[in-house]
Amino acid sequence: MTRTDLSLLVAIATALLLAMWTSSAAAVDRTFAGSMQLDENLAPTLPSTNARTAVFDGFTTELSMKLAVDLTDHVSGNVKVCYGCHGVEADMAYLDLRAFDELNFRVGRFSPSFGAFNLRHDPANHKLADKPLPYDMGKMLRMRDWNLGVLPSPFPDNGVEIDGTHWFGDSVSVDYAAYAVSGFKGDDNQQDLDFVQSRNGNLYYVDNNSTPAGGARLSLTAKLGAFADLTLGASGMFGTFDPQNRLTYGIFGGDLWLRIGRTNLRAEWLMRRQEFDTSDPTLFKYAITSNGNFFVKHGAYVELEQPLTGELDAILRVDGLLRRGNVSAGSPLSDDAKVLRYTLGASYAITRGVRLKISPEFWQFDYADATGRKLEASLHVAVVGAL
Repeated sequence: MTRTDLSLLVAIATALLLAMWTSSAAAVDRTFAGSMQLDENLAPTLPSTNARTAVFDGFTTELSMKLAVDLTDHVSGNVKVCYGCHGVEADMAYLDLRAFDELNFRVGRFSPSFGAFNLRHDPANHKLADKPLPYDMGKMLRMRDWNLGVLPSPFPDNGVEIDGTHWFGDSVSVDYAAYAVSGFKGDDNQQDLDFVQSRNGNLYYVDNNSTPAGGARLSLTAKLGAFADLTLGASGMFGTFDPQNRLTYGIFGGDLWLRIGRTNLRAEWLMRRQEFDTSDPTLFKYAITSNGNFFVKHGAYVELEQPLTGELDAILRVDGLLRRGNVSAGSPLSDDAKVLRYTLGASYAITRGVRLKISPEFWQFDYADATGRKLEASLHVAVVGAL
């Protein structure tokens, strides 16, 4: 963390605290919320000499602080900063202009509406220490081989979104969102998205090709009874990522959330189809075919969350990635690579707002590493607090 990052973090934190305590007109309502997690990621099967190139092992800290201000009945503002492996990041800085429940305009910097997990990506909002593989941002083993997940979360961007909610009676609601944002970035001859360019403070937070990316989400929520709810959603986005505005990517997904009493069952599937520049065939592991200028990466997870006592929750998750298509010449992946992960976790409430998370993980890769190993194991031990 640089001195500039530290100064920025201190300044933002001070501003948020002052905003909380400074007296103001009664018409303005302020809400402060946040979360902090310290996670120790142990990967004993990885050689100590190359563990850093395969996963963010050791201690990592995730911190988020959010200030929401209701200016009027129809105008509100949100500012959120986060700190993690990428340093200090402006995760939110936007205004909501609400005409009525079915029509809201969001302008500024925000994570566009995609999928269900992004709604609870802050560490205090989910019971395991790491994210599902489709949304992974550095805690998966062999992350450099895969270039993270399908859509690393959060994914803040600059743009505008129109969204709303409509109720059909008292038991069924439909949520929609449509947006235009700068979109993901990469270089002209790059073979995958460069997620660092979207959150690197040393680069400009502007579109690299002057063409916005677009997307939408639609979800339906039904009350199945006094103690049960079901939500089904579908999402998609499309754009170009290279400076020449030639190479496209499309990301699509579907999600399900079923709540029965205190039991939660969640499932999501994501898919990204992405083109790459084939002008230099020597950069690739396999011969270029007539339609071989793209790859497809799938990701999915199923997660069951079951409270055992008032303080202890058990979480079972199965997730994985599948990548089909050509790869770079030096990649250990094949043109049909797979990884599965099995997690059995526990989340214990130490006191109000503070939880201990423990989650052993078993990994199954379809290719061997430098030591000939296809099976891996890891362990997360984390403490998280809701601010």
